[in-house]
Amino acid sequence: MNKFIFLTAFLIFFGLPCSSQVIHDSFAENILKNQSFEKPEAHLNYNYEGTAKIPIRMTITKDITSEGDLYEGEQVNFRVAGDVICNGRIVIAKGTIVPARVETIITSGMNGIPASIIFGDFKFPDIDSNKIDYTYERFGQDRSLWVFPLKWSLTFLPPTGSLTNFIKGGHARLKTNKIIEIYYYPNWI
Repeated sequence: MNKFIFLTAFLIFFGLPCSSQVIHDSFAENILKNQSFEKPEAHLNYNYEGTAKIPIRMTITKDITSEGDLYEGEQVNFRVAGDVICNGRIVIAKGTIVPARVETIITSGMNGIPASIIFGDFKFPDIDSNKIDYTYERFGQDRSLWVFPLKWSLTFLPPTGSLTNFIKGGHARLKTNKIIEIYYYPNWI
């Protein structure tokens, strides 16, 4: 028996690594080799101790929903709803168009888990992007707050509690009349 275990261990540790081969990624070699990609900005000199923050109130320029023709990486535009004033001067004027990117789209799930859209990479004119909140997240309706108690109250009837699994959460929507708020931190370096 010991010889069998020794032989098996010997084959696993020494035989398997020798039989491996290099796998080439043909997609990366053929499609992506001629494209240039923007390097992310390395922010190495920083100081986030400043706690002063100024709200930036914005509206989106076009209604969107998580179930529509929205995709990750898409650029969307926001409009500043009011002047942003810092130290007595206007830093961002009312009506300024601010491009942002859809970072992540999470679809609604079972048991009432809501959908979510995360916006990021806000580009304000003449403002360092490291002094702005990185993301804004918009959630759909969270139906799990009433689905889970309903599920537990129906467990005494065997199949009925599990039928609540099929209740999905709400879609994430952002309309042009909804004002969102992100923050500008003027003292951050």
